[in-house]
Amino acid sequence: MKRIEQAHLPFAARSDTGAVRRNNEDRYAVAAFEMEHDGAPVLLAVLCDGVGGNRAGEVAAELAVEEISTAAAAANGRDPVDTLRAAIMDASQKIYTQAQANVNQMGMGATTACAWIVQRQLYTATVGDSRIYLMRDDGIQQISTDHTWIQEALDHGLLTPEMALNHPNAHVIRRFLGSPKPPEVDFRLRLRPNLNDEQSQNQQGTALRPGDIVLLCSDGLTDLVPPGDILTTCSGVPLAAAVDALIELACSRGGHDNITIIAIGVPAEPPAAGPKPRDRRWGCWLLGALLAIVLSLGIVALSWWALTDRPTPTPPPPVIEAATPTLLPPVELVSPTPTTAVMPTILPRPGTPTPPAATLPSPGQSGATLTPWPTNTP
Repeated sequence: MKRIEQAHLPFAARSDTGAVRRNNEDRYAVAAFEMEHDGAPVLLAVLCDGVGGNRAGEVAAELAVEEISTAAAAANGRDPVDTLRAAIMDASQKIYTQAQANVNQMGMGATTACAWIVQRQLYTATVGDSRIYLMRDDGIQQISTDHTWIQEALDHGLLTPEMALNHPNAHVIRRFLGSPKPPEVDFRLRLRPNLNDEQSQNQQGTALRPGDIVLLCSDGLTDLVPPGDILTTCSGVPLAAAVDALIELACSRGGHDNITIIAIGVPAEPPAAGPKPRDRRWGCWLLGALLAIVLSLGIVALSWWALTDRPTPTPPPPVIEAATPTLLPPVELVSPTPTTAVMPTILPRPGTPTPPAATLPSPGQSGATLTPWPTNTP
């Protein structure tokens, strides 16, 4: 694999001496790689807790981290499980060989917890009591198994969880790097408590989901901060702030051991993208183009219509409307006023002396009009 500078997943890591001890025997490393055959991104996290105290536990932890990281970088990345198994066993043998050659380092050893993430596929490997947690959907699950006397007693029903809290054998480990016989590397990935050993091993390569947090830690944290408090502290805060808060919490509760934490997050999916805002210029150009096309089509249609021979339309026959009869106003009948009988007018013969003029009626007085001479010429 090829080493790269930028990891494809966000992470935060910190190691602290604690409130009691003078030196820190924990070591860790986080490295980003890229597969050469397909370019897939890889993130490798290695955490080791030295055992042996004044017997150079920090030396053993340093050797383990360096050996595992170097072996992973030299691999092709196609089989994380086999690569981690070989790297951890080689590191254990190297620690044992160096301890045998140096009297001051006799009995030194280390635990380890490793997380190998290819894109978003998770592979894990553990030896000892350093743990790996998975926080998902407002819950937390320890996906590694402790290799301790206490855990074996719990598995066989010899102790209850309440009895195991302050048991004197709480820190007696059954597997560690640097033992005379290379330890068996544990690849059980317990996503659910009811999975058996075979089912848990088949979970290797499980796909991480958006919002997941993978947390690796030494027992300096888990001895003082239970899983529920880890979940509460990490909820809704950035990874770096969560790691700092967890270390401060462990120190406030005694901090009797070194505390080392590596937290790896999986970014949440971005919200569904809505329709992109339209560029107003494109809209104006499109509208202008449509208007130009419509105008051109209109001009062509009018030109064709003007040049085409068409028969002269015959005007329709005039419509003769029936005359509406005009109603004359009603004649007012006037009752005749009784008057003195008038004698018929006798016209004189020619040559007859003109009689005296008759008395004309007054205005408003009805009566016949007397004409003293003929109005027509014979």
